[in-house]
Amino acid sequence: MSTGYVLLDVEPGSEYSVYEKASSLPFVSDAQVLFGDHDMILKVEAENMGEIAKYVVDSIRSIEGVTNTKTLACAEL
Repeated sequence: MSTGYVLLDVEPGSEYSVYEKASSLPFVSDAQVLFGDHDMILKVEAENMGEIAKYVVDSIRSIEGVTNTKTLACAEL
């Protein structure tokens, strides 16, 4: 099992709608709205990092209001 954290930047005023859509995705195990450099963080879990990358490209980036993403891959020790 692989875990990644996805930092999201969103259009001003779209935080609630992006949060609702992102947190309802089946591979997102946690979602939090942030104050600071980024607007939101998602914890994404999948079988491998390739699957996480696919989720980010196909599902997260396509949410209306998302302007940028940054994916942080957790080390598998």
